[in-house]
Amino acid sequence: MANFKLVSQIRDIETIAVGRAIRELAQLNRRYGKGRWRKLKGIAEVELDDGTIQTAEIHWYEAHSIGKRKMKIKTLFG
Repeated sequence: MANFKLVSQIRDIETIAVGRAIRELAQLNRRYGKGRWRKLKGIAEVELDDGTIQTAEIHWYEAHSIGKRKMKIKTLFG
């Protein structure tokens, strides 16, 4: 999906996968460094490229001391 900007905090955060259960683990380690990677999802308000603000389900990868990476919109609501 297109570029977006978070305009609220992410809520209802759930872990989808951890460690070797992540399909892109090798790519994440190569690109961002080795870490205890987790794939997470949550709900947040986002501002889309056209300026509209919508509620969306966001997916991303996160590792301690590396932070959130590869954030994307999975579903738009409303």
